[in-house]
Amino acid sequence: MLVGYMRVSKTDGSQSLDLQRDALSAAGVGPDQLYEDSASGNNDARPGLTSCIKALREGDTLVIWKLDRLGRNLHHLVNTVHDLTARGVGLKVLSGQGAAIDTTTPAGKLVFAIFAALAEFERELISERTVAGLSSARARGRKGGRPYKMTPAKLALATASMAKSDTKVGELCKELGITRQTLYRHVSPTGELRPDGLRLLGGKKASQRRASPQPA
Repeated sequence: MLVGYMRVSKTDGSQSLDLQRDALSAAGVGPDQLYEDSASGNNDARPGLTSCIKALREGDTLVIWKLDRLGRNLHHLVNTVHDLTARGVGLKVLSGQGAAIDTTTPAGKLVFAIFAALAEFERELISERTVAGLSSARARGRKGGRPYKMTPAKLALATASMAKSDTKVGELCKELGITRQTLYRHVSPTGELRPDGLRLLGGKKASQRRASPQPA
């Protein structure tokens, strides 16, 4: 049995499923075997696709208009088709760059195998670039991770401002580019340094002490 899946990215009605519906119907998919979604391809929540995949049985073929209607990316697409293949379900693409894919035929299986190889190559390339980038950063004395939002200069301004009773915390945080949580981790409501603030200044002071000349 042929089962069709359709998707448009926008939910405001500016995109229509008519073109996909006509193509799937012309390919032999019955109107009661059509599933649809109105969601971005990057959106994990696609109830129509979930229902479609659950409805597929061994010997069925999933028919889609283009490859990008099914997968969020090449890796997700390959994994989805591998899962369908393991269940004995085929995939047929009607148009676009993947129009030669029909995993119910030997030629179509070969084309999809090439796509799978490209996905594996893409993953390995990204991994190699990430490792190389981290190694280069470490060689320059940099560590990975998100930079600190609070700096010694911001901390000095925060302690002085919080010591004043008329300071508006929301405006102060906006000016410093930090959240209330970050502010209160470093400074108390009365402007006193908290453990995170002491650690931040302690590291700076320690560097200054090492750089300062010692008396003879």
